[in-house]
Amino acid sequence: MTVTAPDSTTRSSSAPLDGAGAGAASAVLDASALPAAPAASAAPALPALPGRDLTRPELKAWVDEMATRPEAWRHLVQHGGGQRHFASLYRDSHIDVWLLCWDTTDDTGWHDHDISSGAVAVVEGAVNEANPRMGGEAVSRVVEAGRSFHFGPDHIHRMGGHIDGSVSIHAYSPPLWRMGQYSIGSNGVMRRQSVSYADELRPMDDISVIEQYRDEQAAADALAARDA
Repeated sequence: MTVTAPDSTTRSSSAPLDGAGAGAASAVLDASALPAAPAASAAPALPALPGRDLTRPELKAWVDEMATRPEAWRHLVQHGGGQRHFASLYRDSHIDVWLLCWDTTDDTGWHDHDISSGAVAVVEGAVNEANPRMGGEAVSRVVEAGRSFHFGPDHIHRMGGHIDGSVSIHAYSPPLWRMGQYSIGSNGVMRRQSVSYADELRPMDDISVIEQYRDEQAAADALAARDA
């Protein structure tokens, strides 16, 4: 994946696009090879913010307005190269805003957003959204360009590209810090793994994957405790 932060720092990961069967993504930071961040005065204006956490309808209205300001995000759109591409557009103590670029091979896997509400505006192409249903097929829909939706912290979904070259804007309030990544075993048992907002979401439908992730995290925690 390629992740672009507001200060133009880019992180690249060798994790496969669909993430199936992958371990935790490794990231390499190389800010020295990147152009300098633009001056603050040159940054495009964002829609107005209330200076507090936003409600779900407010988040939807905000991403709808952001969608009408392509000068704030179009230069960050990227596709192809065997990687996922997404960029942080803005973050403060009340809101976290991302641009996500989708191809049909992209799949986030099942996840939630911990304590954050969110809203998504599709600005190019179309994306898939699905919600799990115990004992039955997932509830799925296609969200096309020009449409948007919002959700609360209790929302569990997975997203992917319905059309190659699709683009969406996502906003979360309060800002993301942790997310829940889920696996659903063939026996219908659901398991949740808490992950950082900086981790790449990926399918974990093979239950062995989430167990491997948990073992790796436990090993990392043990190492940190030993070195403390």
